[in-house]
Amino acid sequence: MRVSSSFEVVPRRPFSLARTAARLARFPELVDQFHQGKYRRLLFVKRAPVLMSVTQEGPPSRALLRVTLAGDTARSSEAKRDANNVLDKVLGALTDVRPFYRSFGKDPLLGPLIRKHSGLRVAGRVSVWETLIQIVLSQQINLAFAHGILSELVESYGRRKRFDGQLYYVPPTPRRVSKLSETQLRGHRLSGSKARTLIGLAKAFEAGDISEAMFETMDDEGAVEFLTSFKGVGRWTAEFTLLRGLSRWDVFPAGDLGVIKYLPQQLLGRESAASEDEMRDFASRWRPFRGLALIYAYAELG
Repeated sequence: MRVSSSFEVVPRRPFSLARTAARLARFPELVDQFHQGKYRRLLFVKRAPVLMSVTQEGPPSRALLRVTLAGDTARSSEAKRDANNVLDKVLGALTDVRPFYRSFGKDPLLGPLIRKHSGLRVAGRVSVWETLIQIVLSQQINLAFAHGILSELVESYGRRKRFDGQLYYVPPTPRRVSKLSETQLRGHRLSGSKARTLIGLAKAFEAGDISEAMFETMDDEGAVEFLTSFKGVGRWTAEFTLLRGLSRWDVFPAGDLGVIKYLPQQLLGRESAASEDEMRDFASRWRPFRGLALIYAYAELG
């Protein structure tokens, strides 16, 4: 019989698992899965596979998360630690949005969105490396196509484990990607430049030129400058990596198509697209939560 463990977590309320994980349902993938109200992710704890499942009970204002872990090391303290890390980094359940709500609850644009999408968080990634893979793949193509490529890479080069007849995966490690050739990656529909970028980043992680700890002492602009020093990483990639990989809530990816086209036309009443500089200037009113404000705007656009 498979070992299992379960525990309850009171998130920082209000919290909505369904709203936060909606983009995982919109662009299904093999790593962070969300289906019929349940989030699932494969972990490796002390080298043993553990399946993490999360469901929510109650509305955002009284949210309670029920976490179940299944696997030989499911009852270890390390498994609970890793699960809490996922709750924090991927689902944002342990971060407090109330200062954002207090600051902008009466904002003409954000106020109605805050009420409509109460409990929404930034759906992130568990590490900077995982975030960079997704964001690099998303450069200049639609998200459905990018997530399809991501699934191919995960299926081909990531670790896997079957639970109750279904396969679950974790992304390929930097070490695994660093040993791949450009030709191998291009076989998964990547352009040559993206293949070289991923291999270069993987080698940088392996060499210690990039690590999670490095960002702890960097402010947002310093982190952007650091990331853009690596070939193939522009400002757009760096800013989304900070927003989704490090929960830097004030980072505003103003060069995104959604920011310069859809936000001004559909939410601001403009007839034409805006420039990146115009949108950075407009978003300055949302400091220090510009990135989080954008996530609420995207929820409305979606």
